[in-house]
Amino acid sequence: MTTGLPVKPIDTEKFAERLRARAINAAERKILISRLSGSEQEVDLSSPTNCDGFGRIRHFKIKTSDGWPANPLPIVPACKALGIYEPPAIMMAQVFQNAACAWRCWYCFVPDALLKADITRSSWFSADELVAFYADLSDRPSIIDLSGGSPDLVPEWTPWMMEALQSRGLDRSTYLWTDDNLSTTYLFDKLTKDELILLRSYQNYGRVCCFKGFDSYSFAFNTKAAESDYEQQFRIMRRLLDLGLDLYGYVTLTSPRSEGVAAGVRTFVDRLQDLDPNLPLRTVPLEIRMFSPVGARLAANDERQISMEVQQDAIAAWNEEIEKRFEPAMRAHPISAVPLRTRG
Repeated sequence: MTTGLPVKPIDTEKFAERLRARAINAAERKILISRLSGSEQEVDLSSPTNCDGFGRIRHFKIKTSDGWPANPLPIVPACKALGIYEPPAIMMAQVFQNAACAWRCWYCFVPDALLKADITRSSWFSADELVAFYADLSDRPSIIDLSGGSPDLVPEWTPWMMEALQSRGLDRSTYLWTDDNLSTTYLFDKLTKDELILLRSYQNYGRVCCFKGFDSYSFAFNTKAAESDYEQQFRIMRRLLDLGLDLYGYVTLTSPRSEGVAAGVRTFVDRLQDLDPNLPLRTVPLEIRMFSPVGARLAANDERQISMEVQQDAIAAWNEEIEKRFEPAMRAHPISAVPLRTRG
Protein backbone atom coordinates (compact mmCIF):
# COMPACT_ATOMS: atom_id res chain seq x y z
CA MET A 1 0.00 0.00 0.00
CA THR A 2 1.31 3.44 -0.87
CA THR A 3 1.67 5.98 1.92
CA GLY A 4 -0.17 9.29 2.15
CA LEU A 5 2.55 11.22 3.98
CA PRO A 6 5.42 12.64 1.92
CA VAL A 7 8.97 11.52 2.70
CA LYS A 8 9.98 15.17 2.93
CA PRO A 9 7.09 17.51 3.75
CA ILE A 10 6.64 20.87 2.10
CA ASP A 11 8.48 23.67 3.88
CA THR A 12 5.51 26.01 3.82
CA GLU A 13 7.36 29.17 4.82
CA LYS A 14 10.09 28.87 2.17
CA PHE A 15 7.79 27.59 -0.58
CA ALA A 16 5.25 30.34 0.10
CA GLU A 17 7.95 32.99 -0.14
CA ARG A 18 9.13 31.69 -3.50
CA LEU A 19 5.62 31.48 -4.90
CA ARG A 20 4.59 34.90 -3.62
CA ALA A 21 7.59 36.46 -5.36
CA ARG A 22 6.29 35.05 -8.65
CA ALA A 23 2.56 35.60 -8.01
CA ILE A 24 2.32 39.32 -7.21
CA ASN A 25 3.71 42.53 -8.66
CA ALA A 26 3.16 44.89 -5.75
CA ALA A 27 4.67 47.88 -7.53
CA GLU A 28 2.18 47.61 -10.39
CA ARG A 29 -0.61 46.26 -8.15
CA LYS A 30 -1.08 43.14 -10.27
CA ILE A 31 -1.89 39.52 -9.42
CA LEU A 32 -1.02 36.42 -11.45
CA ILE A 33 -4.37 34.89 -12.45
CA SER A 34 -4.78 31.34 -13.79
CA ARG A 35 -5.94 30.80 -17.35
CA LEU A 36 -8.79 28.31 -17.06
CA SER A 37 -9.56 27.90 -20.74
CA GLY A 38 -7.64 24.94 -22.12
CA SER A 39 -6.69 23.71 -18.65
CA GLU A 40 -7.40 20.32 -17.12
CA GLN A 41 -9.84 22.06 -14.77
CA GLU A 42 -12.00 23.27 -17.64
CA VAL A 43 -13.57 19.85 -18.23
CA ASP A 44 -15.14 19.97 -14.74
CA LEU A 45 -16.79 23.36 -15.21
CA SER A 46 -20.57 23.45 -15.54
CA SER A 47 -20.43 26.69 -17.56
CA PRO A 48 -17.93 27.90 -20.16
CA THR A 49 -15.04 30.01 -18.98
CA ASN A 50 -15.48 33.77 -19.26
CA CYS A 51 -13.40 36.94 -18.95
CA ASP A 52 -11.15 35.92 -21.87
CA GLY A 53 -10.66 32.49 -20.30
CA PHE A 54 -9.44 33.78 -16.93
CA GLY A 55 -12.75 33.56 -15.06
CA ARG A 56 -15.52 31.09 -14.45
CA ILE A 57 -19.02 30.96 -13.05
CA ARG A 58 -19.50 28.79 -9.98
CA HIS A 59 -22.92 27.58 -8.90
CA PHE A 60 -22.93 27.48 -5.10
CA LYS A 61 -25.55 25.10 -3.72
CA ILE A 62 -26.90 24.81 -0.19
CA LYS A 63 -27.98 21.17 -0.56
CA THR A 64 -25.32 18.52 0.06
CA SER A 65 -25.17 14.72 0.29
CA ASP A 66 -27.24 12.74 2.78
CA GLY A 67 -25.61 12.80 6.20
CA TRP A 68 -23.69 15.99 5.50
CA PRO A 69 -24.70 19.41 6.86
CA ALA A 70 -26.10 21.89 4.41
CA ASN A 71 -23.54 24.32 3.01
CA PRO A 72 -24.94 27.87 3.19
CA LEU A 73 -21.62 29.48 2.22
CA PRO A 74 -21.38 32.01 0.73
CA ILE A 75 -25.07 32.20 -0.18
CA VAL A 76 -26.48 33.14 3.23
CA PRO A 77 -23.82 35.74 4.15
CA ALA A 78 -24.10 37.25 0.66
CA CYS A 79 -27.87 37.52 0.89
CA LYS A 80 -27.66 39.13 4.32
CA ALA A 81 -25.19 41.72 3.06
CA LEU A 82 -27.14 42.41 -0.14
CA GLY A 83 -30.55 42.61 1.56
CA ILE A 84 -31.96 39.49 -0.09
CA TYR A 85 -34.60 38.27 2.33
CA GLU A 86 -34.98 34.68 1.09
CA PRO A 87 -31.68 32.98 0.19
CA PRO A 88 -32.01 30.86 -2.96
CA ALA A 89 -30.97 27.20 -3.07
CA ILE A 90 -28.40 27.99 -5.77
CA MET A 91 -26.48 31.20 -6.29
CA MET A 92 -23.90 32.04 -8.94
CA ALA A 93 -20.54 33.66 -8.32
CA GLN A 94 -17.87 35.05 -10.61
CA VAL A 95 -14.61 33.27 -9.73
CA PHE A 96 -11.04 34.34 -10.35
CA GLN A 97 -8.19 32.06 -9.25
CA ASN A 98 -4.75 33.27 -8.29
CA ALA A 99 -2.06 31.04 -9.76
CA ALA A 100 -0.14 29.88 -6.70
CA CYS A 101 -0.54 27.68 -3.65
CA ALA A 102 2.10 26.39 -1.23
CA TRP A 103 0.20 23.21 -0.40
CA ARG A 104 -0.70 20.25 -2.59
CA CYS A 105 -4.02 18.96 -1.29
CA TRP A 106 -4.64 15.70 -3.13
CA TYR A 107 -8.39 16.37 -3.32
CA CYS A 108 -8.05 19.87 -4.80
CA PHE A 109 -10.21 20.45 -7.89
CA VAL A 110 -7.43 22.63 -9.31
CA PRO A 111 -4.70 20.76 -11.22
CA ASP A 112 -1.16 21.12 -9.90
CA ALA A 113 -0.13 22.93 -13.08
CA LEU A 114 -2.28 25.92 -12.05
CA LEU A 115 -0.72 26.18 -8.59
CA LYS A 116 2.92 26.83 -9.54
CA ALA A 117 2.78 30.53 -10.53
CA ASP A 118 3.56 29.39 -14.07
CA ILE A 119 3.44 32.40 -16.38
CA THR A 120 2.72 30.14 -19.37
CA ARG A 121 -0.58 29.14 -17.74
CA SER A 122 -1.54 32.52 -16.29
CA SER A 123 -1.36 36.28 -16.86
CA TRP A 124 -0.99 39.48 -14.87
CA PHE A 125 -4.11 41.48 -14.02
CA SER A 126 -4.83 44.49 -11.87
CA ALA A 127 -7.93 44.55 -9.71
CA ASP A 128 -9.32 47.28 -11.98
CA GLU A 129 -8.95 44.97 -14.98
CA LEU A 130 -10.67 42.08 -13.21
CA VAL A 131 -13.54 44.29 -12.07
CA ALA A 132 -13.83 45.63 -15.64
CA PHE A 133 -14.23 42.03 -16.84
CA TYR A 134 -16.91 41.54 -14.18
CA ALA A 135 -18.73 44.78 -14.99
CA ASP A 136 -18.98 43.83 -18.66
CA LEU A 137 -20.66 40.46 -18.04
CA SER A 138 -24.13 40.37 -19.57
CA ASP A 139 -25.58 38.26 -16.77
CA ARG A 140 -23.43 39.44 -13.90
CA PRO A 141 -23.57 37.42 -10.65
CA SER A 142 -23.85 39.38 -7.42
CA ILE A 143 -20.90 37.50 -5.83
CA ILE A 144 -17.21 37.68 -6.71
CA ASP A 145 -15.19 34.78 -5.29
CA LEU A 146 -11.44 35.33 -4.97
CA SER A 147 -10.21 31.77 -5.06
CA GLY A 148 -7.09 29.86 -5.92
CA GLY A 149 -4.65 28.71 -5.65
CA SER A 150 -4.17 30.40 -2.33
CA PRO A 151 -5.36 34.02 -2.13
CA ASP A 152 -3.71 34.45 1.27
CA LEU A 153 -0.34 34.33 -0.52
CA VAL A 154 -1.32 37.66 -2.10
CA PRO A 155 -3.55 39.32 0.54
CA GLU A 156 -3.31 42.70 -1.21
CA TRP A 157 -5.65 41.30 -3.84
CA THR A 158 -8.69 41.65 -1.57
CA PRO A 159 -8.39 45.35 -0.62
CA TRP A 160 -7.38 46.16 -4.21
CA MET A 161 -10.61 44.51 -5.40
CA MET A 162 -12.58 46.44 -2.79
CA GLU A 163 -11.13 49.72 -4.04
CA ALA A 164 -11.82 48.78 -7.67
CA LEU A 165 -15.44 47.90 -6.88
CA GLN A 166 -15.87 51.17 -5.00
CA SER A 167 -14.43 53.21 -7.86
CA ARG A 168 -17.00 51.69 -10.26
CA GLY A 169 -19.88 52.05 -7.82
CA LEU A 170 -20.31 48.28 -7.58
CA ASP A 171 -19.42 47.82 -3.91
CA ARG A 172 -23.01 47.96 -2.65
CA SER A 173 -24.44 45.58 -5.26
CA THR A 174 -21.61 43.04 -5.15
CA TYR A 175 -20.60 40.67 -2.38
CA LEU A 176 -16.88 39.91 -2.19
CA TRP A 177 -15.86 36.47 -0.88
CA THR A 178 -12.26 35.38 -0.22
CA ASP A 179 -10.91 31.86 0.28
CA ASP A 180 -8.11 31.37 2.81
CA ASN A 181 -6.23 28.13 3.62
CA LEU A 182 -4.53 29.54 6.72
CA SER A 183 -1.07 28.83 5.36
CA THR A 184 0.66 32.17 5.96
CA THR A 185 0.53 35.32 8.09
CA TYR A 186 0.97 37.52 5.03
CA LEU A 187 -2.33 39.33 5.63
CA PHE A 188 -0.81 40.77 8.80
CA ASP A 189 2.73 41.04 7.44
CA LYS A 190 2.06 42.66 4.06
CA LEU A 191 -1.05 44.83 4.36
CA THR A 192 -0.89 48.42 5.47
CA LYS A 193 -2.87 49.74 8.42
CA ASP A 194 -5.29 51.41 6.02
CA GLU A 195 -5.79 48.17 4.08
CA LEU A 196 -6.60 46.29 7.29
CA ILE A 197 -9.08 49.01 8.22
CA LEU A 198 -10.70 48.64 4.79
CA LEU A 199 -11.03 44.86 5.29
CA ARG A 200 -12.77 45.39 8.64
CA SER A 201 -15.07 48.17 7.47
CA TYR A 202 -16.06 46.94 4.00
CA GLN A 203 -19.75 46.11 4.25
CA ASN A 204 -20.20 43.42 1.60
CA TYR A 205 -17.29 41.12 2.48
CA GLY A 206 -16.86 37.66 3.94
CA ARG A 207 -13.85 35.38 4.35
CA VAL A 208 -13.83 31.59 4.66
CA CYS A 209 -10.85 29.73 6.13
CA CYS A 210 -10.32 26.05 5.39
CA PHE A 211 -8.87 23.70 7.99
CA LYS A 212 -7.20 20.89 6.05
CA GLY A 213 -7.93 18.00 8.40
CA PHE A 214 -9.15 17.30 11.92
CA ASP A 215 -5.74 16.48 13.42
CA SER A 216 -2.10 16.98 12.52
CA TYR A 217 -1.80 13.61 10.78
CA SER A 218 -4.82 14.10 8.54
CA PHE A 219 -3.60 17.63 7.82
CA ALA A 220 -0.18 16.42 6.66
CA PHE A 221 -1.78 13.61 4.67
CA ASN A 222 -4.07 16.06 2.91
CA THR A 223 -1.66 18.90 2.20
CA LYS A 224 1.83 17.32 1.97
CA ALA A 225 2.95 19.95 4.47
CA ALA A 226 4.57 19.33 7.84
CA GLU A 227 2.34 18.26 10.72
CA SER A 228 3.46 21.33 12.68
CA ASP A 229 1.67 23.58 10.17
CA TYR A 230 -1.61 22.23 11.50
CA GLU A 231 -1.10 24.24 14.69
CA GLN A 232 -0.27 27.34 12.66
CA GLN A 233 -3.77 27.24 11.18
CA PHE A 234 -5.31 27.84 14.61
CA ARG A 235 -2.89 30.66 15.42
CA ILE A 236 -3.74 32.41 12.17
CA MET A 237 -7.46 31.88 12.68
CA ARG A 238 -7.26 33.49 16.12
CA ARG A 239 -5.61 36.58 14.63
CA LEU A 240 -8.29 36.78 11.93
CA LEU A 241 -11.02 36.53 14.54
CA ASP A 242 -9.35 39.27 16.58
CA LEU A 243 -9.34 41.43 13.45
CA GLY A 244 -13.14 41.35 13.56
CA LEU A 245 -13.88 40.13 10.03
CA ASP A 246 -17.09 38.38 9.04
CA LEU A 247 -15.37 35.02 9.25
CA TYR A 248 -16.41 31.45 8.41
CA GLY A 249 -14.75 28.07 8.27
CA TYR A 250 -14.51 24.95 6.16
CA VAL A 251 -12.98 21.68 7.27
CA THR A 252 -12.05 18.63 5.23
CA LEU A 253 -12.32 15.35 7.12
CA THR A 254 -10.32 12.91 5.00
CA SER A 255 -7.75 10.72 6.75
CA PRO A 256 -6.19 7.33 5.98
CA ARG A 257 -6.57 6.28 9.63
CA SER A 258 -9.87 4.71 10.52
CA GLU A 259 -9.09 4.41 14.22
CA GLY A 260 -9.55 7.34 16.58
CA VAL A 261 -11.68 9.36 14.18
CA ALA A 262 -14.39 10.26 16.68
CA ALA A 263 -11.83 11.35 19.26
CA GLY A 264 -9.96 13.37 16.64
CA VAL A 265 -13.09 15.17 15.51
CA ARG A 266 -14.08 15.81 19.14
CA THR A 267 -10.72 17.42 19.83
CA PHE A 268 -10.95 19.47 16.65
CA VAL A 269 -14.32 20.88 17.72
CA ASP A 270 -12.77 21.63 21.12
CA ARG A 271 -10.04 23.59 19.35
CA LEU A 272 -12.60 25.60 17.38
CA GLN A 273 -14.43 26.46 20.58
CA ASP A 274 -11.16 27.52 22.18
CA LEU A 275 -11.02 30.15 19.44
CA ASP A 276 -14.66 31.13 19.84
CA PRO A 277 -17.46 29.18 21.55
CA ASN A 278 -19.71 29.50 18.50
CA LEU A 279 -17.12 28.96 15.77
CA PRO A 280 -18.24 25.36 15.06
CA LEU A 281 -21.61 26.75 13.96
CA ARG A 282 -19.82 28.98 11.45
CA THR A 283 -17.78 26.02 10.14
CA VAL A 284 -18.98 23.75 7.34
CA PRO A 285 -17.48 20.29 6.71
CA LEU A 286 -16.81 19.76 3.01
CA GLU A 287 -17.35 16.35 1.47
CA ILE A 288 -14.52 15.44 -0.89
CA ARG A 289 -15.87 14.48 -4.28
CA MET A 290 -14.41 13.34 -7.57
CA PHE A 291 -13.05 15.92 -9.98
CA SER A 292 -10.78 15.22 -12.93
CA PRO A 293 -7.49 16.01 -11.13
CA VAL A 294 -8.62 13.98 -8.11
CA GLY A 295 -9.20 10.80 -10.10
CA ALA A 296 -5.57 10.44 -11.10
CA ARG A 297 -4.38 11.24 -7.59
CA LEU A 298 -6.73 8.65 -6.11
CA ALA A 299 -5.67 5.93 -8.53
CA ALA A 300 -2.05 6.38 -7.51
CA ASN A 301 -2.60 6.09 -3.78
CA ASP A 302 -4.50 3.43 -1.82
CA GLU A 303 -4.68 5.49 1.38
CA ARG A 304 -6.47 8.30 -0.41
CA GLN A 305 -9.14 5.85 -1.50
CA ILE A 306 -9.51 4.71 2.11
CA SER A 307 -9.78 8.32 3.28
CA MET A 308 -12.84 8.84 1.11
CA GLU A 309 -14.61 6.30 3.30
CA VAL A 310 -13.11 7.56 6.56
CA GLN A 311 -14.67 10.97 5.94
CA GLN A 312 -18.09 9.33 6.30
CA ASP A 313 -17.22 8.22 9.83
CA ALA A 314 -15.79 11.64 10.54
CA ILE A 315 -18.92 13.50 9.45
CA ALA A 316 -21.05 11.26 11.67
CA ALA A 317 -18.78 12.20 14.59
CA TRP A 318 -18.99 15.89 13.65
CA ASN A 319 -22.80 15.82 13.55
CA GLU A 320 -22.88 14.15 16.96
CA GLU A 321 -20.57 16.77 18.48
CA ILE A 322 -22.63 19.67 17.12
CA GLU A 323 -25.86 18.18 18.45
CA LYS A 324 -24.32 17.60 21.88
CA ARG A 325 -22.81 21.06 22.22
CA PHE A 326 -25.52 23.36 20.85
CA GLU A 327 -29.22 23.64 21.57
CA PRO A 328 -31.61 23.23 18.61
CA ALA A 329 -32.50 26.94 18.63
CA MET A 330 -28.84 27.87 18.30
CA ARG A 331 -28.25 25.31 15.56
CA ALA A 332 -31.20 26.79 13.66
CA HIS A 333 -29.57 30.23 13.40
CA PRO A 334 -28.60 31.27 9.88
CA ILE A 335 -24.84 30.89 9.70
CA SER A 336 -24.40 34.64 9.21
CA ALA A 337 -26.39 35.31 12.40
CA VAL A 338 -24.23 33.08 14.61
CA PRO A 339 -22.51 35.58 16.92
CA LEU A 340 -18.77 35.73 17.41
CA ARG A 341 -17.22 37.48 20.40
CA THR A 342 -15.47 39.92 18.05
CA ARG A 343 -18.63 40.71 16.06
CA GLY A 344 -21.47 40.64 18.61
